[in-house]
Amino acid sequence: MDKIPDQVGYLVLTEDGAVLESGGELENDERVATIITDLITLSNKVDPLAFAPNELFKKITITYDDHWFVICLSNKKIYVVKRIIQQGDGNTINV
Repeated sequence: MDKIPDQVGYLVLTEDGAVLESGGELENDERVATIITDLITLSNKVDPLAFAPNELFKKITITYDDHWFVICLSNKKIYVVKRIIQQGDGNTINV
């Protein structure tokens, strides 16, 4: 996780939200872990008529003015990375 460019923090969570690993600005951040697991639970309940019964998300990105969070599921773990948005020339954003 430390090799991800512009990364300022990360969390690795169990499916129920327990912190397995963490670092940087997200080190041992139980509050963010709870918010992320609640968001995942909510996303899995959004409009069952719009999605197939077993269709789950692959990645969630939450973008703020100066940073963003990427949330992925893999091998029954939740990976969360907080990255800084590098401003380029004009209105371009390098991510």
